[in-house]
Amino acid sequence: MSETHDAVDVIRTKRDGGTLDAAQIDWVVDAYTRGVVAEEQMSALAMAILLNGMDRTEISRWTAAMIASGERMDFAGLSRPTADKHSTGGVGDKITLPLAPLVAVFGVAVPQLSGRGLGHTGGTLDKLESVPGWRAALSNDEMLRQLEDVGAVICQAGSGLAPADRKLYALRDVTGTVEAIPLIASSIMSKKIAEGTSALVLDVKVGSGAFMKDLGAARELARTMVDLGTDAGVRTVALLTDMSTPLGLTAGNALEVRESVEVLAGGGPADVVDLTVALAVEMLAGADRPTSEDDVRAALADGRAMDVWRRMITAQDGDPDAPLPLARETDVVRAAHDGVLTSLDAYAVGVAAWRLGAGRARREDAVQAGAGVEMHAKPGDVVRAGDPLLTLHTDTPEKFARAHEALAGAWSVGEDGAGRTEVVIDRVA
Repeated sequence: MSETHDAVDVIRTKRDGGTLDAAQIDWVVDAYTRGVVAEEQMSALAMAILLNGMDRTEISRWTAAMIASGERMDFAGLSRPTADKHSTGGVGDKITLPLAPLVAVFGVAVPQLSGRGLGHTGGTLDKLESVPGWRAALSNDEMLRQLEDVGAVICQAGSGLAPADRKLYALRDVTGTVEAIPLIASSIMSKKIAEGTSALVLDVKVGSGAFMKDLGAARELARTMVDLGTDAGVRTVALLTDMSTPLGLTAGNALEVRESVEVLAGGGPADVVDLTVALAVEMLAGADRPTSEDDVRAALADGRAMDVWRRMITAQDGDPDAPLPLARETDVVRAAHDGVLTSLDAYAVGVAAWRLGAGRARREDAVQAGAGVEMHAKPGDVVRAGDPLLTLHTDTPEKFARAHEALAGAWSVGEDGAGRTEVVIDRVA
């Protein structure tokens, strides 16, 4: 194939603050995927994008070029509409697990193509793989059949979706360009649009345990992604949600599955329930099945969502009745004095869970199903001296020391607290 552009010219255009035209974008994404544009050239372009940004037309075209690098899924043959959710990742973020079956109760198919965790944020597939027998890899035919029969599927994405993104994602990680909002937005949205869902709800986390620490940057990312979805004909909304404190009372794989099952049984922590319900209401509205918050909560309380969960797990060879793995060793962190828990830092808890074995430093690392952090109090709760604040779980007790280091200064107990904060901060549509 004769090359119609020169990578250096494309780099110079963006380096000098110019706008890339459609032909330049189409060529450079395709040529990079084919190996014609070298890694060091794409590194330079990624840095130029980080420093000089992209306008809406450029980001939209860049996203379309990434989608065009691979296959697209088609759910048009299903008897029900589709809706999907994407979270930018946080600590204790097990929302996909109760959310997918909950939305399916109302006749909307939920194709959740999910990933594994890296660093301090957990991966949905890692959590579900703690369920005995459950498998993440499904063929497209299996996925479509399960969506038709059960209404919800959580599985790993095939390698054919947006291969340009997989290559560029790895490059961004080692070149200090992960934070470029045009590249974050196009990375997420190229995969989500290629998945073929008709409605998409984005959960953009803000706070210490999130990728975006700053509300302004999170809002810009949400706005960019909503615009990309809209431009591609996908009904897209975003909720900005709080990740200064971990979600729920667990961070870790089997621990989070156990908590998700509590939510599906009509219980569970209020923040997990509230966010699950808020996202479900948005997904149902996007799929033209508007449903009140009360009706959505009722489906958790009366067991309908649990029924779908059991069928979903069973369809992927999991045993919903099997006991979940438990870590062999535990260590309890206790309150030093009476008071109110005023803060509990999400990032520190996430790093502690990771160090205990719940996460991985490299993609090829194994994770421990039972490892993680269990929280016995949340900000706003009254605690007494000697009360347990956290229980650390691991199979390898030599990891406790490093987990304790991560938790140094991670919480504070004062005379009075500000009370609980709302988990949903804002909505971008």
